[in-house]
Amino acid sequence: MGPLSPTRTMRLWGPRSLGVALGVFMTIGFALQLWGGPFQRRLPGLQFRQSLAPSQGSGSAVSSCLPRQRLVFLKTHKSGSSSVLNLLHRYGDRHGLRFALPARYQFGYPRLFQASRVKGYHPEGGGAKPLFHILCHHMRFNLKEVLRVMPSDSFFFSIVRDPAALARSAFSYYKSTSSAFRKAPSLAAFLANPRAFYRPGARGDHYARNLLWFDFGLPFPPEVKTERGNPHAPRDPNLPQLNVLPSGTGPRAHHPLDPKAVFHPAPTVAGGHGQTSSPASLDLRSSSLLQWSLAWLDSVFDLVLVAEYFDESLVLLADALCWGLDDVVGFMHNAQAGGEQGRGAVSNGGLTAEDRQLTARARAWNHLDWALYAHFNHSLWARINQYGQSRLESAVAELRARREALAKHCLEGGEALDPKYITDRRFRPFQFGSGKVLGYVLRNGLSAADQEECERLATPELQYKDKLDAKQFPPTVSLPLKTPRILSPGASDQS
Repeated sequence: MGPLSPTRTMRLWGPRSLGVALGVFMTIGFALQLWGGPFQRRLPGLQFRQSLAPSQGSGSAVSSCLPRQRLVFLKTHKSGSSSVLNLLHRYGDRHGLRFALPARYQFGYPRLFQASRVKGYHPEGGGAKPLFHILCHHMRFNLKEVLRVMPSDSFFFSIVRDPAALARSAFSYYKSTSSAFRKAPSLAAFLANPRAFYRPGARGDHYARNLLWFDFGLPFPPEVKTERGNPHAPRDPNLPQLNVLPSGTGPRAHHPLDPKAVFHPAPTVAGGHGQTSSPASLDLRSSSLLQWSLAWLDSVFDLVLVAEYFDESLVLLADALCWGLDDVVGFMHNAQAGGEQGRGAVSNGGLTAEDRQLTARARAWNHLDWALYAHFNHSLWARINQYGQSRLESAVAELRARREALAKHCLEGGEALDPKYITDRRFRPFQFGSGKVLGYVLRNGLSAADQEECERLATPELQYKDKLDAKQFPPTVSLPLKTPRILSPGASDQS
């Protein structure tokens, strides 16, 4: 066997190869600086379709490329992922694709994903044709186990959100679940002195710090020893200095993943077990682990969406998947009343001094998430520049016009409504947290074809999962489908 490539060396790192890893880690910081140049030079070679023509009907293809239909979506919490899930549900439902479904509504979260939790999964395999097309429900990412379920050339993607906006949403949604949030009278009070409330390992406290990092299944660096009280904010939280390759520009963009040479995440399990560091990371400076983790994610994920640029991200997703624009047009799901609806970057321009301080503290407290966000925000805009700014603006305007037209045609009032107005349980979203989760009421008088499509657009994630489950695993005895009595808080996620 020839010498290992840098990317393959990174994937081999894990607790089972600790001896090799310790030697590799001594030089990884230097190696990553060297790798940055070659990886950066791959960016101009990215191939995008020449045009994104309007879809006809519910989503026609637009060029000679073939639509991607083997998909892995890491559904992160409080990041707008429920809206992405709806478009995946609709696409798979419309095209007769098979979903890798959990027995309930998530894959054993907050534990690491295990293939055995997929309903209908058989380890012995089922021939050359993969059994599942789409894996998209809540999990804590575990690549080795994911590749036992999905083909290695699947399209991997996820979504991130500014930690300041995520913290506001998570505090409202998980206040009764996280012991740290439950003890704090307000988010401002929590961020002013987080260590007075937060205890690593306390039940539900993975929701209170670096939630994105946790969902991506990454190992945590050793806890930085600081005094109790407010963590020191970065010198300039808006300008992180991260020298890593843009997402989707490394070897993962061109070669299938090797299930025998993948990163083994540390068994970092919440729910009473704590966020413990990988043994290898104990001898590694946190900055090197951070750089390495971001580079590893780039070798795995083909695209990472950014919630603050949701529509721009959807256009790039449609392009990457060779889907029509109508395939990614939809309504916001799991949005809380009075929330930011998942759009608009957190900007200091319109914020009060108190809000600016809260934003800086939230980013500092969630410094790993802030690094993730800054990195993938940068890579998104690298893709946008490659795609073309004017071309993107035109596609985004068309997407928004189609969404507005669908809302007027399908929805009573043309917008999301307070759940008290939603009497049809098929469309009433699961209510959790201190804020009301909005939903939709369909207009009367729709044609049969329009009724079917509008129902797909308006169906919340839990009810849609039950619909897909019944379709893939028909009950032996015909029973009326009931809206579930729920559930753990991780089942829904949008602010």
